[in-house]
Amino acid sequence: MYKIAPVFAAFVLLLASTIPQLAQQPSRVFTAADYARAEKMLAYNTSPLVDRAGVRPNFLPDGRFWYRVLTPRGSEYVVIDPADGSRKSDVDAGKLGIVAPAVPGGFGRRGGNGTNEIASPDGKRAAYIKDFNLWMRDNATGRDIQLTTDGYKNFGYATNNAGWVHGDNPILVWSPDSKKIATFQQDELKTGSMYLVSTNVGHPRLEEWKYPLPGDIHVTTIERVVINVDKPEVIRLRMDPDQHRSTQCDDVSCDGGWDDVYWSADGSKIAFVSTSRDHKKENLRVADAATGVVRDVYEETTSTQFESGQGAVNWRYLPETNEFIWFTERDGWGHLYLYDINTGKLKNKITTGDFAVWRVMKIDEKNRVVYFVGGGREKGDPYFGHFYRVGLDGKNLQLLTPEEGNHDVTLATKGNYFVDNYSTPNTPTVSVLRDMNGKLIATLEKTDISRLTEVGWRAPTPIVVKARDGSTDLYGLMYTPTNLDPSQKYPIIDYIYPGPQGGSVGSRSFAASRGDNQALAELGFVVMQVDGTCNPLRSKKFHDACYGNMADNTLPDQVEAIKQLAAKYPYIDINRVGIWGHSGGGYATAAAMFRYPDFFKVGISESGNHENRNYEDDWGERYIGLDVKDASGKSNYEDQANQNYAKNLKGKLLLAHGTMDDNVPPNNTLLVVDALIKANKDFDLIMIPNARHGYGAASYYMMRRRWDYFVKNLLGAEPPKEYNLTPKLDPRMTTR
Repeated sequence: MYKIAPVFAAFVLLLASTIPQLAQQPSRVFTAADYARAEKMLAYNTSPLVDRAGVRPNFLPDGRFWYRVLTPRGSEYVVIDPADGSRKSDVDAGKLGIVAPAVPGGFGRRGGNGTNEIASPDGKRAAYIKDFNLWMRDNATGRDIQLTTDGYKNFGYATNNAGWVHGDNPILVWSPDSKKIATFQQDELKTGSMYLVSTNVGHPRLEEWKYPLPGDIHVTTIERVVINVDKPEVIRLRMDPDQHRSTQCDDVSCDGGWDDVYWSADGSKIAFVSTSRDHKKENLRVADAATGVVRDVYEETTSTQFESGQGAVNWRYLPETNEFIWFTERDGWGHLYLYDINTGKLKNKITTGDFAVWRVMKIDEKNRVVYFVGGGREKGDPYFGHFYRVGLDGKNLQLLTPEEGNHDVTLATKGNYFVDNYSTPNTPTVSVLRDMNGKLIATLEKTDISRLTEVGWRAPTPIVVKARDGSTDLYGLMYTPTNLDPSQKYPIIDYIYPGPQGGSVGSRSFAASRGDNQALAELGFVVMQVDGTCNPLRSKKFHDACYGNMADNTLPDQVEAIKQLAAKYPYIDINRVGIWGHSGGGYATAAAMFRYPDFFKVGISESGNHENRNYEDDWGERYIGLDVKDASGKSNYEDQANQNYAKNLKGKLLLAHGTMDDNVPPNNTLLVVDALIKANKDFDLIMIPNARHGYGAASYYMMRRRWDYFVKNLLGAEPPKEYNLTPKLDPRMTTR
């Protein structure tokens, strides 16, 4: 007893000293009311409280345009005459002499009958795919004409089917005179397949399609053709098959059409660019549409990856003046150059300076002016897009959108004016009408968020932090609880999308809700988004920072950003850091948990491309390079695979994937699961039966589970049991 007493006494003292500490941090039990307060910050609850938000113009044949805006009581239709900026408005579209669609904008599907057809420029014909061949419908007679006869499975015409993109819409470009079609016959005969199996009662449904992978010997290629539709006749271009690539995105089709293909006005020639498998070499070529003879005009190579713009292909064919406009980042920034089409020689630079051209909007060949959107030239956030005009001789660069903010520009059909919706993440949209010289014609709308602010909504805070190098500015957004108590400590959650084809923040335009960032903040977190080095829209060096090593995932920048925010805002708890993301963000989240296990404590990895040798060839080979092996036989992809680092997990990790994900196949996540099991690691897993990449109807279930996971593991609290998120339509959208 004499020897035990001191030990017992020490234990009592220890227990006594611990009890007050435990009492200071009681485990909170969240109620349904707590989640309901957070749910109020989701888009289906915030958007109905925003009035007169932006203008989506619908152009009329006489040069006027109309649009619909939502008001507190419903909607209003407005007709604008750009000649003088005059307006007429009414709640009844019929009284204004316009036919109103059910939703603002009224953008319909291509094709006169709503099917996967592409109409000719004169509207008299429509091309479509049937049984691997290309057909044409005469819209006047209804007659169907077979244009090709030698297409068959895995060697069909105009097929939009390679990797995660697969559908029935044809990929082609009509000639201006509606007499010819430029398209291709796609060779997938030796391309490897992907397989998914449905979850159901009875025999599962096998889904099989062509899905090439990095390192495959045989990948999808295209054989370019021109089709004379009147005969009909197929003319093959006299060249080797091209890779299934484009200059601007991974697929041959970036926006639904066929990119990198332009006709001459008379339909006698087509200009196109052939992209190498690794996106390192571009060849501009011109073909004779009658003979199929191809002439090489210009070639450019890069040591990393080439892209011809952001959001659109920026090069242009100018056959009337025997010129072409070329976009390149060879001087470190994305700029436009004017070349001679006959000699391939440079005539002059069109744009120069430490800013980036993003997207060519219009070429005025008569007045020799190019209109484009770019970023980084004006003061403020370099991700704010501005609209410019400049002469093809490189002179008289003019800013057409002077207001600070992100400018979303829509050109009139006749090209004599434009509608500009400008805003920032924390200032609502103003819509104006300007002529092509930038002169203000009229202010159309000013977004009213008074009803939104009345319910306690608050905009995110723009943030600027330093990158891993200690000098480069990074830009992002931070979300805090609307009832923030600066004397308390809040865990921080990093929402990440590492790109490299996009970023975490996304558009810099105003939005009442950005995913569930503010909703998560309402539960007691600080949430941040930061676009790190490796994300696009800035310099070539900035974007290429992670080239060849996608496992970087901007994570060093994310870690530095969190440390800087915690130093600036004492209410951020640097010891409780969470991270989550979807797709590339899922890849980055798992990498964060495995490579920074002492920093990131809780992660939610959704639909991640954890092993890029199991993801589509043209993405990995574009940003990582071709799959090559060193002298020991080790692949350059090996050290970028998350499963190889799963053994390092220390925190709480939730993995999720849809079982019918045809973008990032679910075996990407299962490789990580297998590695975690072999390493004897605890983790959580949600497999969503029959869900595609975005989870569809189960997306709100996954959102709720995400909230629960952070509340339980980062806050140490108990979430309400099975809270049901209930999305609803804006009542103003149900009426005309």
